[in-house]
Amino acid sequence: MKAIILAGGLGSRLAEETSARPKPMVEIGGRPILWHIMKIYSHFGINDFIICLGYKGFMIKEFFANYFLHAADVRIDLQQNKVEMLSADCEPWRVTLIDTGAATMTGGRLKRVLPHVAHETEFCFTYGDGLADIDLGALLKFHRQRQTLVTVTATQAVGKFGALEINPEAQVTAFSEKPRGDGRWVSGGFFVLSPKVGSYIQGDSTIWEREPLETLSREGQVSAYKHGSFWQPMDTLHDRNLLEDLWARNAAPWKVW
Repeated sequence: MKAIILAGGLGSRLAEETSARPKPMVEIGGRPILWHIMKIYSHFGINDFIICLGYKGFMIKEFFANYFLHAADVRIDLQQNKVEMLSADCEPWRVTLIDTGAATMTGGRLKRVLPHVAHETEFCFTYGDGLADIDLGALLKFHRQRQTLVTVTATQAVGKFGALEINPEAQVTAFSEKPRGDGRWVSGGFFVLSPKVGSYIQGDSTIWEREPLETLSREGQVSAYKHGSFWQPMDTLHDRNLLEDLWARNAAPWKVW
């Protein structure tokens, strides 16, 4: 089974980091967030990746081109210009890197790589900036039971403010520091799709989250897999620091491997 990962956007809300590198290459614990996402999929036996490149995509190509060297113990003979690999512990990944255009929208990027999954019954699809402790096995089982063209992982984001519970006498009976969500579910990525969704995407200017998903929803072709535990996008420097802190404290919920 294949997983497509969007990794071509500008990441303008994280300009402190993305002025020099693509957002999926921003590091958490010394590894790009893209690596963390791929490790989640790999834990569930999904090791064939198609990565949609755009902004500074060459940096992602260089990362994977040199991955084996970085992961291995090596002996370098400078005089003879020889490199000897002593040992390596690399992930069993097959990575296809496709330039999908610098200004292409999310739907357009997906449509450009669909020929690589044309013969698949289903495939995974997600963003290159979100982490979760998601059970991908359960997600796939749910998708197959529902038999819709799209399954989206629905999650509840952590609120921005503390919440008060107030009784009729104006007494605060409970305080919750930044509770999860306001009762509404949002898209957390981690889709499972049929290749047939390509017919709903017009071209490079199509935003996946708008016309395609709106039309598919009206036709009853979108199911929601509810994920009630950890999910965190990396939209801002605050988000990045939060993820880094969790990793540093060995408390990263997404580390399921």
